[in-house]
Amino acid sequence: MTSTNTTKKAIYGHLCEHCEGTVREKKVDREAFKHKKGFIILEGITIGVCDVCGLRYYSAEILHAVHDIATGVKPFDRIEKIPVSRLH
Repeated sequence: MTSTNTTKKAIYGHLCEHCEGTVREKKVDREAFKHKKGFIILEGITIGVCDVCGLRYYSAEILHAVHDIATGVKPFDRIEKIPVSRLH
């Protein structure tokens, strides 16, 4: 069985699947995720980001949290309004 720290570290330091840059650990203030039930924003999370092309990588823990929040399994902290407009 793999420890949580080992699992989290596994997404960092490998080659990017898009450009072969290196995926680096990055702490972000806010990251938005599209889910079939809407958008979820996570704050203060650590993700993987390619140092060349910027492709973002997410751990299974983050993706499960997004799903759990979107489906009501896990509570959220607050709701924010997002402006929406159509270009004519």
